[in-house]
Amino acid sequence: MQSNAYGASLAGGAFDFESFVKKPQTILRFLSWVFSIVVFASITAEGYINPVTEGETKCMFNSNDSACSYAVGIGILAFLGCVIFLLLDAYFPNISNAKERKYIVVGDLSFSGAWTFLWFICFCVLTNQWTKTDTEFVKADAARAVIAFSFFSIVTWALLSYFALGRYRQGVSEFNQDYTDPAQDHSSPYPPAPSNYQQAPFTNNQGPQGEYQPPAY
Repeated sequence: MQSNAYGASLAGGAFDFESFVKKPQTILRFLSWVFSIVVFASITAEGYINPVTEGETKCMFNSNDSACSYAVGIGILAFLGCVIFLLLDAYFPNISNAKERKYIVVGDLSFSGAWTFLWFICFCVLTNQWTKTDTEFVKADAARAVIAFSFFSIVTWALLSYFALGRYRQGVSEFNQDYTDPAQDHSSPYPPAPSNYQQAPFTNNQGPQGEYQPPAY
């Protein structure tokens, strides 16, 4: 095990809460967690209206229920993802297996990249539907808050992707630096195996020893 792998030191150290909460990843995850709550809570509480001319409630974004459902869905999943990765970040220094650390970092990179893209789609869809909405029966403040925090989520998740990519590259670089080819390691107590076989076993390379003489009885 290296002294440092994927942006964290060796396992066994005590958990430092103060340094943990000051990490950029922790701050960004907390902000992403808050932004996701604002988005899905605003839509759930105030995102559906009941126009006078219709008997059913409709999404405040141009009566497009798919837009509201999409924003609520990715908001809830982002909320859960932030909680899970916050716990993994806290437990990360205690993981002694480099492969397990790699899986966590790759999962963080994949999830953060995917949610950056999904929040971008959410922002574009909600903005487009809001420009077509009749604001007479809509709470405009709630709609603008949802759009604004969808945009803020793009920024935080993009930064999380950047930090996850940095941790992944750091882990790969440290592995390449620490790995030594046994054939080139002259400090090893055992010599390297020969590259090719020089002579087959049980091979008699000597010439004939003379004529055959039968045994005497």
